[in-house]
Amino acid sequence: MNKSHKETISIRFISTAFMVLAIAIFKPFGLEVWQWQAYIHLLCLFTLGLVSCFITEIILRYILRMPRSYDRGVSYIISRNLRFQLINTPLVALLICLYRHYAMSSLVESNQLSPSNYLETLAIIAFLSFAIGLYWRFKFRSRYLAMELEETKLLNEQLKKLPSINAAETQSSHPLQEELTLSGTTNESVTLQISHLLYLEAVGNYVKVCHLREGQIHTDMLRTTMKQMEETLLPYSMIVRCHRAFLVNLTQVEQIISHSGSIQLLIKHCHESLPVSRSNMAQVKAAINRH
Repeated sequence: MNKSHKETISIRFISTAFMVLAIAIFKPFGLEVWQWQAYIHLLCLFTLGLVSCFITEIILRYILRMPRSYDRGVSYIISRNLRFQLINTPLVALLICLYRHYAMSSLVESNQLSPSNYLETLAIIAFLSFAIGLYWRFKFRSRYLAMELEETKLLNEQLKKLPSINAAETQSSHPLQEELTLSGTTNESVTLQISHLLYLEAVGNYVKVCHLREGQIHTDMLRTTMKQMEETLLPYSMIVRCHRAFLVNLTQVEQIISHSGSIQLLIKHCHESLPVSRSNMAQVKAAINRH
């Protein structure tokens, strides 16, 4: 058993123990009437919690294809942990609700299986899951930040090696045109050298096109949507969505900055910083690694 698996088991064991300890203190589900038998019920709830954790791990690993890994970056770890909680919380609530019905309803009639009992159990487990998640996030905060800084450092090193956009695309079997005309839903349009494109930003019903022209920064407003612009620029693999409001030309990124858990792209020439959302970070990294 490797170190990662041991740590996973340890985390699940401690998390489940925390859940059972909270239940022992606050005594929901009519536990106070069971006297010494309550300890047996708590032990059974602990076992159900562990079983639920390992079922969730199996679902993540073999169905969702998300194995536990520290090599895929902080955004992957956070995303995986969130999915773990979203699956495990209703599952463990269901198991506890069934246990209440079959093992704890003889003395406490309110433990009978019902939608209201499930919602009650789900609310309790969801609160405990949230508290446990905050604990582990705080405990591993320094590790996550160190990993994020190291990841950013490696990406910046790769960023410096990126070819210009026209060189990158002409290496493909289907070279793309260097000059491109972007059009809106009305008559306005802008013609630019694709390698001079800096970024696009959604501004209400318009898209701001920031680009270079004769060494100067120009901005043009097109009445269109980011989705339409993304489809137009799809053949250019170095132009990616970094945020729901931004498309960026990665060859015009001077530096990737990590600050307090957030990632930003510092753009050349204009020195503006564009945010990178967690959901788009994988796409940005993939584009940089691809070239």
